[in-house]
This record gives sequence, structure tokens and C-alpha cells, in this order.
Amino acid sequence: MERPNIIMIILCVALPLMVTYVNSEFSAEDCWALGLNKANLLCSSCDILKKHDLEFIRNHCTECCHHDETGPAIKRYSKAILEVCTCKFGAYPQIQAFVKSDRPAKFPNLQIRYVRGLDPIIKLIGKDGDVEEVLAIEKWNTDSVEEFLNTHLESSDKDSEPDYLKTNQI
Repeated sequence: MERPNIIMIILCVALPLMVTYVNSEFSAEDCWALGLNKANLLCSSCDILKKHDLEFIRNHCTECCHHDETGPAIKRYSKAILEVCTCKFGAYPQIQAFVKSDRPAKFPNLQIRYVRGLDPIIKLIGKDGDVEEVLAIEKWNTDSVEEFLNTHLESSDKDSEPDYLKTNQI
């Protein structure tokens, strides 16, 4: 009769441990003890560990991470038009700072248009030349405008459309 009791004890103790091991996702405390923050750790970060010779903690990292959410692809536009009235520059000093700086020169497919009485907006133009979106930017700062344009404007290829004034070609 002692044999079945031992088997029952083993099953009662060992089985939950085996199930825990199979479903081994660390708790927040376990991850913290390993130096990982489970709340903010994305699994894509674990893939970078190999580059820095930290492959030995990758298993722990993958047990503490959250799978990256793949959001919708960023829509890119072929051209943008920033429209603003110079009479309103006093009300929008950040937009004035962007327009008057060298930042617009970084975007050859950005046109700045001065329209009397208009609050600052950005019109996003698609490949077909139609306005696809209009955004009010009166609360944006210079960095926000630049980051937005870097993210949503297609980079202009110098090779696809040669600048005939610079090359003297016909």
C-alpha cells in the first residue's frame, strides 16, 4: 500500500512543477530579478542580444518579453505642401522657426505656400497629384514637423529625375 501513496505524492508534487516548467513564462518579479523589465520588454529587443555577444540571456529575455505589435504600415506621400500666412507667424512661432530655418531644404518634395489668413496646415499629395490628406499643424513644434515629414514623405531619388539646371543636359 505504500507504493500507491508514493506515486500519488510524486504526482501531486512533480506534476504541477512539470506543468509550470512547460508553461515557463516568468513572472514580473522573476524578470526583474534577472534585470529585465517585463512591462516594457519587446521580443524584437531579444533578437538584438546576439549582436552584443549576449546570446546567453536570450532565453530569459524571450520568456519575459511581449510580442511586438505590428501596426499598420506607414503611408508615404510623394509631395507635401505646407501652407501658412506670414501675418500669423507671431501666433505660431514654432512654424515660423521651421519655415525660416534650413530644415525645409532637406525635403525637396516639400513646397511652402503662403496663403493670406490661413492657419498652418500640411497638405499631403499622392502619386497621382491629388490631395489625400490635410493636417492642421498649429500646435506642432519644429521637431514634430521635421519628424512627420521624415516619416511620411517619400525620399526623392536624384537618379530618377535629373536636375537639368545642375547637369546642363537637355
